Amino acid sequence: MQIHANTYPQLRTLCWNRPDNTVLDGPEALGLYENNWRLVELENFDVEEKKLLDTLVANFGNGVFMPA
Repeated sequence: MQIHANTYPQLRTLCWNRPDNTVLDGPEALGLYENNWRLVELENFDVEEKKLLDTLVANFGNGVFMPA
């Protein structure tokens, strides 16, 4: 699974130190969400990004989201 960070606003924010056109694989994206969940602005977490997170958790997190 290849994820273009610019497509998802909160993920793009978590990739602040990466190139603008960053592409992540599924486990890497899930890790960014989990390790940096405190930085996610839930009020700006849109439906498409929620679907992405749900897919990542189901496919790479064994159905469990474990924020740090």
